[in-house]
Amino acid sequence: MLETGNKAPDFSLPDQDGNTQTLDSVPSEWTLIYFYPKDDTPGCTKEACLITETYDDFEDLGVRVLGVSKDSPASHKKFAEKYNLPFTLLADETTEMIAAYQAWGEKSMFGKKYDGIMRVSYLLDAEHRIVKVYPKVDPANHAIEILADIRALCQ
Repeated sequence: MLETGNKAPDFSLPDQDGNTQTLDSVPSEWTLIYFYPKDDTPGCTKEACLITETYDDFEDLGVRVLGVSKDSPASHKKFAEKYNLPFTLLADETTEMIAAYQAWGEKSMFGKKYDGIMRVSYLLDAEHRIVKVYPKVDPANHAIEILADIRALCQ
């Protein structure tokens, strides 16, 4: 994982609408970059829907939310429309950003090992410095955890 205090790597990727997004595309107080394995799978849907349910809180705190997987922009668009996701999904089909954020690694399912996207998140400040790393994300509680951390940081 990348370390806190370091500047986050920049990127240039298409979103679910085909628009190119970079770290500087939308200035914000905070940026949450969360990596997830695949659109419209149970854990990824749970995580995205909880962020959606609490999205007003993210907006009130000035948080830009970016979900990243290696799915295509078309897959992201379908996922975003199906669940009315109000935030940006980035398509990293080459896994360049995923690798830069050290979110690619060995995983295991049913005893079989394979390489894939790790469920990891980074919270960045307005200068794009890494404030907090979430190396093992629980999709059912992640949004609540992040909001609590941002509120604590703002006090």
